[in-house]
Amino acid sequence: MSGKYLVTGGAGYVGSVVAQHLLEAGHEVTVLDNLSTGFREGVPAGAAFVEGDIRDAAKWLDASYDGVLHFAAFSQVGESVAKPEKYWDNNVGGTMALLAAMRAAGVGRLVFSSTAATYGEPEQVPITETAPTRPTNPYGASKLAVDHMISGEAAAHGLAAVSLRYFNVAGAYGAYGERHDPESHLIPLVLQVAAGRREAISVYGDDYPTPDGTCVRDYIHVADLAEAHLLALDAAAPGEHLICNLGNGSGFSVREVIDTVRRVTGHPVPEVTAPRRPGDPATLVASAATAREKLGWQPTRADLAGIVADAWEFARRNTSEG
Repeated sequence: MSGKYLVTGGAGYVGSVVAQHLLEAGHEVTVLDNLSTGFREGVPAGAAFVEGDIRDAAKWLDASYDGVLHFAAFSQVGESVAKPEKYWDNNVGGTMALLAAMRAAGVGRLVFSSTAATYGEPEQVPITETAPTRPTNPYGASKLAVDHMISGEAAAHGLAAVSLRYFNVAGAYGAYGERHDPESHLIPLVLQVAAGRREAISVYGDDYPTPDGTCVRDYIHVADLAEAHLLALDAAAPGEHLICNLGNGSGFSVREVIDTVRRVTGHPVPEVTAPRRPGDPATLVASAATAREKLGWQPTRADLAGIVADAWEFARRNTSEG
């Protein structure tokens, strides 16, 4: 059944891909984005666009909407350490205003873009939703605060909500891909080296207790991620807040990513070994068992070479942004 959905932050990387999937499924979509980190051309054709802050949602959100998919957050870990007030103000304060607007309009369904950063350094791998939540930076703490906020909203006011905690999102979907500024994610950074736009890739530590000594991370294709959001809309139940990890359940090392980029692109990728970064766990891999059970979700694009190939194709088409 088709519905009408608001996508906050829908001009950004994940939001744009989710908005496109909603349109392809026959839904009506409105994107709300202030374009502080998103791109106007990232709003899919066919979606209505409102340029504004999430605090503006109360001005026009009404009962004609079936739900909200919320991506409008700042997400740079380093920046959150330097400017924590920016993250509390937007990620927490902005979401409080959005929830109030939804409550006032009678919009009772929410899918929230959360993060594995809520867990901090894990005690066990793969990480399940019952793992302790001890974020190590204000970004992760702000997302965890929102998860607590949503749980209270569901219990008190009957909100039907799902939080999806992402691990490492990568790849591209057609015209929609990753182009953060500044870029901090490994795959696009390595692709910049392959494209000749960066001299070398830094490998932060090669003496971790992993098969090749470099950190291992769980990479999920952005299209697999988008499909989980549509399933979450169907799974959300009034008065309940479901939290699901999203990942492939297996990891790839930094060196495996670099070697895969070399193979996919056919270009050299010089690398430089650098000291470990404080707080970098050796291995971060998700257990996605809850998403499989509760959402019926199964990632189908888990091959690292395929993820890199899609990201490389997008990067070549968008060389000015990366």
